[in-house]
Amino acid sequence: MTGVRELGYVVYEVSDLAAWEKFGVELLGMKIGERFDGGFTLRFDEKAYRWIIVEGPADDLARSGYVVGANLDALVAELRGAGVDVVEGGADLATARGVDRIFTTIDPMGNVIELVEECPDAPTPFTSEILNGEFVTGIGGAGHQVLVAQGVAREEYLAFYRDLLGFRISDIIIEELAPGIVADLIFLHCNPRHHTVAFGDLPSPKRTHHFMVEVADIVDVGRAYERCLAAGQPLEMHLGMHPNDHMFSFYVVTPSGFSVEYGCGGRLIDDATWEVTTLDALHSWGHQPTHVVSELVAATSDAHPSADSAEKSDA
Repeated sequence: MTGVRELGYVVYEVSDLAAWEKFGVELLGMKIGERFDGGFTLRFDEKAYRWIIVEGPADDLARSGYVVGANLDALVAELRGAGVDVVEGGADLATARGVDRIFTTIDPMGNVIELVEECPDAPTPFTSEILNGEFVTGIGGAGHQVLVAQGVAREEYLAFYRDLLGFRISDIIIEELAPGIVADLIFLHCNPRHHTVAFGDLPSPKRTHHFMVEVADIVDVGRAYERCLAAGQPLEMHLGMHPNDHMFSFYVVTPSGFSVEYGCGGRLIDDATWEVTTLDALHSWGHQPTHVVSELVAATSDAHPSADSAEKSDA
């Protein structure tokens, strides 16, 4: 098969480099890989980078880097044979990414995609002073991202991601959030990670809704959750779990306005036995938005004022 093997990295264009450094390193437990004029890279495993942060006004996803392996030339040939415009990147771009060759193309939503054989390794091991365990990458790549379909028909982006890039459908979730308001997302995988990319017509001005990073230890989810709360970093959704990938996670808003899902326990797919299903709920439990949690806490305090007073006196 000549499709992509994993999501190797993403490039984010951000307006506040300092806020992003604090967010990635102090809150999420990542590590600066390299600083360059107008940005820096973030590491969370043995690779030289997983996130590339560049300064600019977009505050959004700028590029997605997919690892293809030895089949890079074959995939490029297939894309071109299907009429897709694929351009070989110049020496400057290849040097910046630390690769011998790189190709770029654009998906039906207008997202820029980079195709490489491999992501370069870092010269030093990855360590994080605030993690109890480690990030889960390896064969599953850097994580997953959920992209906004931008009104593009599902058949059109599946013709690109499934039929040309080689992704397989994991499952679909269709949930009526309110009368007349329906969430309809499709999840795609290219390795055992339950999904590497997902798409939906989400009410967002951004190209990306979120990027998921996975940790191996549930303790690190709890500690990251508390760090974000203590730092006043806005949460999109509090702790919860998804019914399809079984990820226990929370969603924190980045300094650029889209989110990061921080979780553990993600489900793995065996293509030999996997059956595509359609589910009717985005969340098994939890993942409540902040305003709902605040209302529930306030209601609890109103219903049990003596307990609230006891907590204050204990403090």
